[in-house]
Amino acid sequence: MSRIVSTGSYVPEKILTNFDLEKMVDTSNEWIMTRTGIKERRIASAEQATSDLAIEAGRQAIERAGCSKEEVDLLIIATITPDMLFPSTACIVQHKLGLKQIAAFDLSAACAGFIYSLATADTLINSGGYKCALVIASETLTRITDWQDRSSCVLFGDGAGACVLKPDDDNAGFIGFDLHADGKYGDLLYQPAGGSRLPASHETVNARQHTIQMKGNEVFKVSINSMADSAESLLDKHKVKPEDIALVIPHQANLRIIRGLAKKLTIPMARVAVNIDRYGNMSAATVAVALDEAVQSGRVKQGDLILLVAFGGGFTWGSALVRL
Repeated sequence: MSRIVSTGSYVPEKILTNFDLEKMVDTSNEWIMTRTGIKERRIASAEQATSDLAIEAGRQAIERAGCSKEEVDLLIIATITPDMLFPSTACIVQHKLGLKQIAAFDLSAACAGFIYSLATADTLINSGGYKCALVIASETLTRITDWQDRSSCVLFGDGAGACVLKPDDDNAGFIGFDLHADGKYGDLLYQPAGGSRLPASHETVNARQHTIQMKGNEVFKVSINSMADSAESLLDKHKVKPEDIALVIPHQANLRIIRGLAKKLTIPMARVAVNIDRYGNMSAATVAVALDEAVQSGRVKQGDLILLVAFGGGFTWGSALVRL
């Protein structure tokens, strides 16, 4: 199996608070806090693209792994906000980080992208073809946020998280994954324009179809059950009890969803990572950033059993069980 040997993260300096949003749309700090648990979020500067955030997080993870750039032979970027449609953001990051001519590609699975990418990297390492994978989840969701939609513009933020994976035979690493998707829910959370279905035009821009469209109540209903079912299935498969989990690191979309998930899993909130209050929803980057924060703060340590779980547009969802 493969194991996580290091983590890294980066969030932009600019902070947008709920009080700032009160001046932009018809909302209030109380309304946002009550419904989402978010106090503030980070906003990428005009000069920063998704690759720039990824580079900072990736560089940090490589340095903490104690390995050289020459050792990295696989790069996966989880993102739904690439710098451009092509070349891939992974190719841009590979070049700017000074990595070799390695395998590098983007993976699009919305908020579940980091877990999907970890599963992909783990599988490729287990195949024997790769020995050092750099997995980065990086998003600039505020670039596709509709700042006129009071219900959704309060939710999103920018950031990146990363980790380095290597083979391991010492009973540490990824124990298992549980991945799912169901396209019938696609129109509940999506970005309509910008692809081949609705290429950019004056009409699509004027209709704000290049921004996130979401039916929040419907997403809320499906998300808790889907994540709980995935996590429970994974734990049952590997005969792991909830009390064996040192920390659950869930996708940070809504504090009420996180609490609902913890209740279904019968895991107290004291053993659940929460940073939505500081960052909002960073899509694929939420779990990656929260993982790095847990490691760097000492909240989790070597030998701990951790459960990662996420849900996002597509719909895509899944979970990962890992021993540090």
